[in-house]
Amino acid sequence: MGRCVQTALSLALALLAPHACGGWQAPLAVPRAPAAPLLLCRREARGPRCAVSPIEAQTSDALPSLPPLAPPATAASNGHSAPAIAPTWEPAEELSPEREELRARLVAQSYEECKLITKQYAKTFYFGTSFFDDDKRSAIWAVYAWCRRLDDIVDKPRKDTSSLRKELEQWQQRLHDIWRGRAWDLLDLALVDSVQRYPGLTTEPFEDMIKGMVMDLDQNRFETFDELYLYCYRVAGTVGLMTMPIMGVAPGYTFEEALEPALALGVALQLTNILRDVGEDRVRQRIYLPQEDLRRFNISELSLLKGVKDEKYVEMLKFQIARARDWYQQAESGIPMLAEDARLPVRASLDMYGAILDKIEANGYDNFNKRAYTAKWEKLMMLPGSYLWVRGLSQ
Repeated sequence: MGRCVQTALSLALALLAPHACGGWQAPLAVPRAPAAPLLLCRREARGPRCAVSPIEAQTSDALPSLPPLAPPATAASNGHSAPAIAPTWEPAEELSPEREELRARLVAQSYEECKLITKQYAKTFYFGTSFFDDDKRSAIWAVYAWCRRLDDIVDKPRKDTSSLRKELEQWQQRLHDIWRGRAWDLLDLALVDSVQRYPGLTTEPFEDMIKGMVMDLDQNRFETFDELYLYCYRVAGTVGLMTMPIMGVAPGYTFEEALEPALALGVALQLTNILRDVGEDRVRQRIYLPQEDLRRFNISELSLLKGVKDEKYVEMLKFQIARARDWYQQAESGIPMLAEDARLPVRASLDMYGAILDKIEANGYDNFNKRAYTAKWEKLMMLPGSYLWVRGLSQ
């Protein structure tokens, strides 16, 4: 109970504190259990130098120069707008004490940068992770950073999709290397370390998320909700599978029992994203709302793409919101199955994200022109309710 109060106060402070901007903060010291050998990687650029992010520039400078153990691999994208690279490896057990110390600093630095990526791009999700202990929190940041970098691959401007398909194939190759203990760059190190600390992590949900990105290439309409569900699972429900081995389950429950509610939360979150982003998606000529639902409420694609908010559209949106709330309710049933220290983060995230549906209603169902979001102070006000709900599970 005392830890629950402490983490609630920690999250409150995080909500009230100003966001860090500019440079990276000091490395985070992350306690770790003894791990399998970690393989460091130096990346050698091929071809003309391109503009790189601060992370990529820092990575290139920070990783030690290692002798190649094999001929350079075929050049491919690294997940950011950086030059093509080829990895080289060195087993950690062969490192000198000095290089072992460098390796430990790089791992800690990698976790810190994953934290800042999460904080910058997923504020609500980041607030929820403030409840976890250091080990779990850092591993979840590593998972999020991997997912975010995958998003960056898909969102990068390009002339055609053929290059994107190649980059996604290469990203899957990198994924397999991570599970072999190999890091292509500094940011990969955190996930390599997390996989070694949490052996229950598997590649399957990560691979399924990549498949979801491929769906976005091939499909911009969904005929039925079943089709949309598959998409929601791949791009969001998979996060539940990724994080469940990290969060753990409560005594008396199995991973399999907690799995369905975890998937439900991912689907609920993605349905909320879809409803929030209808206005942005129509500009890109994308419609995620099922075609069968548009026909049911007699809404044409043309009127939706034009942003016509009439009575028919409002009724359809009410139906979609009710469906999303049903998925949140399914997710809620799984919170008691989680390890005690994982319940409050999930409850808080569920409450904060679910409030976006309330905002859509408060905006008069105008998700064409008004973006629904919850302010920081509103999230802070939700914390007592989340805390009391979780506290009731222990009584």
